[in-house]
Amino acid sequence: RDKYGVRLVWINNGADVINYLNNAPNRRHMKVGGFEYFGHSNKYCWTFDYSNEILGASKAFLHERDLKGIKRGVFSRQAFCKSWGCHSGESFVKAFKKATGVDMIGAIGKTDYSKTYLMILPTLSSQGGRWTS
Repeated sequence: RDKYGVRLVWINNGADVINYLNNAPNRRHMKVGGFEYFGHSNKYCWTFDYSNEILGASKAFLHERDLKGIKRGVFSRQAFCKSWGCHSGESFVKAFKKATGVDMIGAIGKTDYSKTYLMILPTLSSQGGRWTS
């Protein structure tokens, strides 16, 4: 992170993501130019963990119904936004566009992270899968 000048921001839930997007230092003058999510998702939400309290479920997530909490104008007009999680192009990206006015690319189908250790970005793994916005 130091080598690339990246500031790591820890989050616990979707509200933390929205709060950071809306209220980061200098947000009024410094718009978000790039926003990518690498992690688990389904067609309606990003899931930040698989809970050890609820079998097969997540207690930390950002649901598409919560996206309306993102202030319009947070993103630059030319912002590049992409969700690399499974199925996010099936509903989530449409809700993101409606909430923010900015396009987001998402997957129709599953994504495969198995080669990311080789510095290869996730790929589509479902038959007929595609990227959409």
